[in-house]
Amino acid sequence: MPVRAGTWHRTALTRTALSRTAVLAFAVVVFFAVSVLLGSYTVTIPDFFKILLAHFTGGQKIPGASFIVMENKLPRAVIGTMIGAAFGLAGALFQTMLRNPLASPDVIGISYGASAAAVTAIVVFGASGAVVSGAALAGALGVASLIYAISRGGSLGSGPLGSGGGNRGNAAGSRLILAGVGIAAALHAVVSFIMTRADIRTAADALVWLNGSLNSASWDRAGVLALALLVLIPAAAALSGPLRILELGDDAAAGLGIRVGFTRLAVVVVAVALAAVATAAAGPVAFVAFLAGPIARRLTAKASLPASAFVGALIVLAADYFAANIAPLLLGGTVLPVGVVTGALGAPFLLWLLVTSNRKDA
Repeated sequence: MPVRAGTWHRTALTRTALSRTAVLAFAVVVFFAVSVLLGSYTVTIPDFFKILLAHFTGGQKIPGASFIVMENKLPRAVIGTMIGAAFGLAGALFQTMLRNPLASPDVIGISYGASAAAVTAIVVFGASGAVVSGAALAGALGVASLIYAISRGGSLGSGPLGSGGGNRGNAAGSRLILAGVGIAAALHAVVSFIMTRADIRTAADALVWLNGSLNSASWDRAGVLALALLVLIPAAAALSGPLRILELGDDAAAGLGIRVGFTRLAVVVVAVALAAVATAAAGPVAFVAFLAGPIARRLTAKASLPASAFVGALIVLAADYFAANIAPLLLGGTVLPVGVVTGALGAPFLLWLLVTSNRKDA
């Protein structure tokens, strides 16, 4: 009877998680439609499909509406959905592997690496467009490699990707987070110094990018991001099974046949790549990776990569709609970058997470 009861309980939890994940997926579709159809310029559903049909068949376009939908609203919503999913997956991979809600790319310094490289490219070399995105990608990957090298502590067995015991694995995860926070502080100082040396116009361009923005969304960026996610999302899905076993601890995972060191290295590579390509597409949209995983876990009662991706997409779509359409009404026409809104959400959530964690420990 206890075995049957335990099996029934696990089945019920799985069904609940699947149903809530399906609700999250539906919510993403709804918010995507709201982003495209509503706002400062509204489009009816019949007109939207007419615009799509005319775009792909070369038919008669609707003056004004076709340009606004196909060159502004639709690519903005597409990129917002993709970067939200990428950040959500990246955060969930790190947080699940290290069993720490603080282990997200924007907390441990990977996003700061992208920011420092991009600001250097904008201010020092006068770069723009794809060059800035490439610099951000290189900066994120470089800082991730540096954090990994520092946190290894000179020994593979005792490092974050090694196959040491549970306590050693937790200590290694703490080293990785502390190394990332330290590097993030140093890079923040570098960015501040570079910004003080820039002229006003260049500094303004760099500041918009630093806050994370979808204002420069285009089909070219959407295409590059889609190609990257076509590779990275299946890779993350393939790692989801071994990652769940890693939650049992390194010794238990090794006993079940999991190659602990290889799996951890693969998780880090995929998570860093997801965060890097998303940052390269829209800038370091703050706290999406940090927020998505814990919110998804509370909604589905378990760690879930699909749910984290959907929550990340929801956060970005909702924040961008508020920033582009509601904030101007409240602030006298000022359009906020999406990263400002997500950053405002992340700070109180971090404090709430610390408070609830202290209550559990007590």
